[in-house]
Amino acid sequence: MSGPERLNRLEEAYGREIELIDGGGGTETFELLAEFRLGDAVYAALQTPGMRRNDEIAFFRVEEREDGGFGLADIEDEDEWETAAEGYDELIFEESAEDRGTLE
Repeated sequence: MSGPERLNRLEEAYGREIELIDGGGGTETFELLAEFRLGDAVYAALQTPGMRRNDEIAFFRVEEREDGGFGLADIEDEDEWETAAEGYDELIFEESAEDRGTLE
């Protein structure tokens, strides 16, 4: 599997802040940290201010809807969640190295 590829479809469609509805019908605003393709799957890394204080990130699978919009699905499989988290770490590391000019 090749490395992660940054995408910006969610940001173009919804902006950097995404409001999600929880199971109880309440809403919570998340900052979109990254959207990236890893193999055949697309993931989004999101974070609330509270999560930022605790150095936590939520990962979701991005699904394209029939109407052309996008949906976010919970990642329930632990192995898939780890894959998404590792892909995000790799993406951030590569971009940081590129910014510093140290990527070979």
